[in-house]
Order: sequence, then structure tokens, then C-alpha cells
Amino acid sequence: MRAVIQRVLQASVTVEGQVVGSIGEGLCVLVGINTADTEADMEYIVRKILNVRLFGDDDGKSWTHSVMQKKLHVLCISQFTLYAKLKGNKPDFHQAMGADRSRDFYERFLQRMRDSYTPDAIQMGMFGHKMQVDIRNNGPVTIVIDSADRGEPTKGDKVSKGAPTPAAAAAA
Repeated sequence: MRAVIQRVLQASVTVEGQVVGSIGEGLCVLVGINTADTEADMEYIVRKILNVRLFGDDDGKSWTHSVMQKKLHVLCISQFTLYAKLKGNKPDFHQAMGADRSRDFYERFLQRMRDSYTPDAIQMGMFGHKMQVDIRNNGPVTIVIDSADRGEPTKGDKVSKGAPTPAAAAAA
């Protein structure tokens, strides 16, 4: 899985003229799913999105708090184009999981996000639809994470209850 995480002052998703997801301060996350992604990849991405320290404290010190610590919102948007490879000048999307499988995977990802945080704090776009995404990036701060780069959980990572760590999932 791949996620492009943007720290925002506000973000929204519109489909066919209707706002389907909207947040104030928090994170806007574009999510791509690879053909080989597993539950361990999903857990890693969820853990990183919720624990990455992109916010400052009340004293002005940067990079000290996560979206959960600040009790902010997350807007998740599925985006298969994150796995594009160029063949000449034309994008090829064969590394992205097909829509039939990725819809279920993405729904499980959203549920894991809700289970790991506050359900009402997780907003989303509409899977498989053309969407207009409006963001007001704060910084700007944009971080790209990829589950292919994962290792063991690091100090400070909070793993959701009952979810296996990547190592435990791989051993199963």
C-alpha cells in the first residue's frame, strides 16, 4: 500500500456536485493499493497514518503530535493512480489492485482506521467515482509512505487492538 499524507487546514471531496466527505484541520490521505498487498500492509499504513507526528504542540515545537494526539480528522481517498508506471508517456496501472478486489480491501482499510481511532473522525471519498478533491495544505507538509518499506513497529507506534504486527502476520 502507498499513502500520500497531507497535513491540511481543511479538505473535502465532491462527487457529481455533492460534498461526500469534508474535514477541518487534520490529514488528507490518498491511498493506493498494490496487487500484492496484504493485511500486514494495511496494518502498517493505518498505524503510520494515525501515529506520524506532523503536528506541533501548544508551545510551538514542531513534529511532536499525531492526528490522534491532537484529536483531529482524517479524510481518506482511494487513488489507484499512485501505482502508475510510465510506458513511454502513457501511464500503466497494472501494479494497482483491480477494482473488484481493491473495493473490499479499501473498505477493510477504512474499517481498520475507524476501529483504531474515533469512527466519526474518519471521512472518505467515494470509491470508483470521479472526485474533485479540495485541500488547503498546511505547511505545506506532504509525506509519502509505502508498506514495501516497512520494518517492525517502532517505539511510539500504537497498534490497534487485536491487529497483528507485520511480523506476526508474516509468521502466520
